[in-house]
Amino acid sequence: MNLSFKNRIAFYYMLATAIIMAVVFSTIFFIVKGTVILNLDNDLSYEAEKHTKEVGMIGDSIQFVNKAEWEEREHREVQVNPVFIQLNDKKGKLMDKSPNLKGGDLPFKQSELGIHFDAEINNTSIRQVQLPIEQNGKVEGYILAAMSSESSLSVILQLRNVLLISYFIVLIGLYFFSRFLAGRSIKPVQEMTSTITRITRNNLKERVSLPQNQDEIYNLSANFNALLERIENALEREKQFTSDASHELRTPLSTLRGTLEVLIRKPRSQEEYHEKIQFSLKEINRMAATLEQLLMLARLEKSTNEKNDALIDLSQLANESISRFNTQIKEKKISIKSEMEASHSLLVPHYYGSIIIDNIVSNAIKYSHQEAEITITIARADDKIACTIKDEGIGIREEDLNNIYESFFRSDALVHKHIEGTGLGLSIAKKCADAIDAELKIDSKVGHGTIVTILFSTATKSAPANLNISES
Repeated sequence: MNLSFKNRIAFYYMLATAIIMAVVFSTIFFIVKGTVILNLDNDLSYEAEKHTKEVGMIGDSIQFVNKAEWEEREHREVQVNPVFIQLNDKKGKLMDKSPNLKGGDLPFKQSELGIHFDAEINNTSIRQVQLPIEQNGKVEGYILAAMSSESSLSVILQLRNVLLISYFIVLIGLYFFSRFLAGRSIKPVQEMTSTITRITRNNLKERVSLPQNQDEIYNLSANFNALLERIENALEREKQFTSDASHELRTPLSTLRGTLEVLIRKPRSQEEYHEKIQFSLKEINRMAATLEQLLMLARLEKSTNEKNDALIDLSQLANESISRFNTQIKEKKISIKSEMEASHSLLVPHYYGSIIIDNIVSNAIKYSHQEAEITITIARADDKIACTIKDEGIGIREEDLNNIYESFFRSDALVHKHIEGTGLGLSIAKKCADAIDAELKIDSKVGHGTIVTILFSTATKSAPANLNISES
């Protein structure tokens, strides 16, 4: 049915009301009809029983007793609904009848004995009943009583016509009224549609007006505004990410270009060529690391199909991570202090857990001073598994703690230019933690180091196993 939403609401409402009205009107009609016919039948039975007492046997014939007096009474009384009486013998032959029947006879139906039924006499509708006349326990004949049903049928017919006309008038009026109400009800939806048509990628500030009543439409509008807010924030993050990524890649490229341009201006010694090539390779490695982390972030954002990730003891996972950074640890003469609870019940997803711990350990080493100490503690904390990594490094400013999970963000980056990094490590660790319902807590103070606590859920999710592990 190709109707507008407003017309469909009005139509369905009218259809439901039409069914209810049809049931109600039909019930009213049949109740009134049955009541009218029942009253007519009660009157008819009363008259038949009364006149049965005025019937007598004269020889083999059944006749009315005091018929002359009855006829005189008919002339004196004004009858609104006259009663027709007729006597038939047991074979159905007419024996006698009331004076008001005149030239007409009531039809005798052997199959309708004791039952009220509709009949017709002289083109007039009547209601008739046939009762047996018994004498000494034998049926000697039948008394037939009838009343005109014209007035009753007229009342029933008028009621039917009134109900039918009222039914269609009410339905037509109800359709337009419900259409009007439906139009008012869906006005917020129309406003929402109008707002959607005006929204573009460059115009996400507009919001849907919230209706006064806090109903389903209000919830729909509020949720739609929240969706717009999330889309706007996502696009802003995308723009910021693109800008930061371009900046991070443009800097080493510019450095490479400048170095090579200087290198080819005049002949250089073997040592100078070697120095510049080593510097260029270092910048290329920096770009490669940045690109690898960018690709990982993109895969973490888009990955929706999860695969089973094998579980591993958290202590073993931490030891593996320390082994991977053994060279950096020795270069800075950092001592590792471990307080690990060895237990087969402290199991975490191998893949995501490795990424998280690698990035946290890498940052702890990178931002620690020479000959500093890093403490790694693993224990059970209520229904979670806690891994705490504490360093004695440069720390993070308090006002920067809310931004540390943003891509490319580095606290005091200009002050610590000598420390290599892209600012993607914690962003990757946060996304991995979210994937397995883990939680990251960071407490830091400038000059006193940083404490990172990773709370792994005992009921962890599975994780994709087709991504490469990358250090920050």
